[in-house]
Amino acid sequence: MDALGFFTVFWQLFNLSFIVLIVFLIVSFFRSNRKRAEQLERIEDKIDYLITQLDGKTPLN
Repeated sequence: MDALGFFTVFWQLFNLSFIVLIVFLIVSFFRSNRKRAEQLERIEDKIDYLITQLDGKTPLN
């Protein structure tokens, strides 16, 4: 009976850690997506600035 209790506890911990892992992966995905979007925005601003400097005009935004 003790072995059954041990495996039940082990199985519950395994399931809990699996759920925590899934939540962690989802949060990591959204954070990396947001960081990528911010980085692309910075790159776009730099390109707009360079175009402005080369053309002597203001960008269309």
